[in-house]
Amino acid sequence: MKKLVFSLALMSLVFTSCTSSDDDVATTPPTATGEITGDITGTKTYTKGVYTIKGTVRVKNDAILTFEAGSVITADVADGTDALLVEKGGKLNISGTAAEPVVFTEKSKTAGSWGGIIMFGDAPIVSGKAADGSPITTATSEDGTNIVYGGTNAAHNGGSLKYARVEYAGKKILDGNSEMNGFSFYSVGSGTVLENLVSYKGADDGFEFYGGTVSAKNLISYGNTDDSFDWQDGWQGQANTNWYAYQTGAGNFGMEIEAKSVNNTFFPKVSNITLRRAAGTATEAGNPLEIDAIQFKKEGNGEYTNVVISGYTNTATSGTTTINAVAVRIQDANTNTNQVATGKIKMLNVKIADTNTAQWGAGTAFTVSFLPANFTTSTTASGAVLTPGAWAIVDGVNLLGNL
Repeated sequence: MKKLVFSLALMSLVFTSCTSSDDDVATTPPTATGEITGDITGTKTYTKGVYTIKGTVRVKNDAILTFEAGSVITADVADGTDALLVEKGGKLNISGTAAEPVVFTEKSKTAGSWGGIIMFGDAPIVSGKAADGSPITTATSEDGTNIVYGGTNAAHNGGSLKYARVEYAGKKILDGNSEMNGFSFYSVGSGTVLENLVSYKGADDGFEFYGGTVSAKNLISYGNTDDSFDWQDGWQGQANTNWYAYQTGAGNFGMEIEAKSVNNTFFPKVSNITLRRAAGTATEAGNPLEIDAIQFKKEGNGEYTNVVISGYTNTATSGTTTINAVAVRIQDANTNTNQVATGKIKMLNVKIADTNTAQWGAGTAFTVSFLPANFTTSTTASGAVLTPGAWAIVDGVNLLGNL
C-alpha cells in the first residue's frame, strides 16, 4: 500500500512504496516536494517539483515512471546507494525541455556520490565466445546489482528520456570496484528514445552502452573522470548524432570502443562528434596511459563522421612505456587485423585541431595503417551542434561554452 504523509506547512508528499494498484497521477501542486523510495509498480507521474531519492528505486516490469519538466531529484551520499534503476519491462519517461530540464543531482555535489540512471532491456548482446566458438548472449551487470541482461527483442522500449541531466554519479558499490555511470544502458532496444541528455562530473563513464540497439542524440558528457562515452557487448546503435565530450580535471578516453573480443559486424554509427580535453586534465588514478581521444580494442568497430578533436596532446609513462596521445588508438593486433584492415572502422571527415596530435597509433608489437578512404581528414568538420538552454547550464556555467 502507499503511505501518504502531508505537512500543511510544506505540502510535502512522502512515497515509501508503490503497488500495482497505484495507477494514478500524483496531483501535488506545481511546487510539489517529496521522497521517492522503494519499488515503482503500476503507473506513477511526478509533477514539476523538488524531490529526494532514497536508496535504489526500481521501476518494475510493466511499471511506468514519469517526471514532468522542471523537476529536480536530489540524492544523498549518506543514504548508502541511491540510484534510479529501470528493470526489464519497466519504462522511464522524462519529459524535460531545453528551458526546464529534469535534473538528478546529489546533495554534496561530489563526484561518485550516487548511482545515476540505469536501464535494463532485452535487446541482443554478445558478451563473448563460448568454448565451441558460439556467441554468449547474456551477461551479468558490472554495476554491483548483479542483474542478468541480454535477449532477442531488438525493438525493446524502455521509455523516453528527453532533456535530463545526471550530476555527480559514478558511485563505487558493494566490493568497492563495481561502479555505476552517469547513464548505464544494458540491452536497451531501438524503441527507447534518448535525446538531449547530460552526464555531469561523475566518477566513472558519462554514458555506457552494454550491447543493445538503442541510439542516442544530443549528448553532453562533461567532466566525467573515466571515459566520456563507452560501450561493449556488441552495441549496435545506428542513428546516433551530436555527441559532445568536455574533459576537465580528470578523464581518460573521449570514447572507448570494444566488443568483448568477438569479431563482428555490429558497426555502430555516430555522426557529429566533438571531443575536447582541457589543458591540465589528468587521467584517472591507475590509468596513466588512457590519454587518447578514441580507443578501439577487443574487436570494436563502427563509422564515425564529422568529428572534431582537440586538446589531446599529453605524453604519458607507465613503467618502461611512454606514449604520446593520438586521435585514434588501436590497442591490440586482432582489432587491427579484423577491424581496421577489413574496413570495419571508418573515421570520416575528422578535424584534429592540434598539429602535434597524430591521426592514429598502435598498442605494442604491431603497426596500424588505415586505407585512405577509411580515415579522412578535413579542416571544415564542425562536430556536434547542440541547442543552448538551461539543460546545459550548471551552477551558472554554460557547458556549451567550449563547444
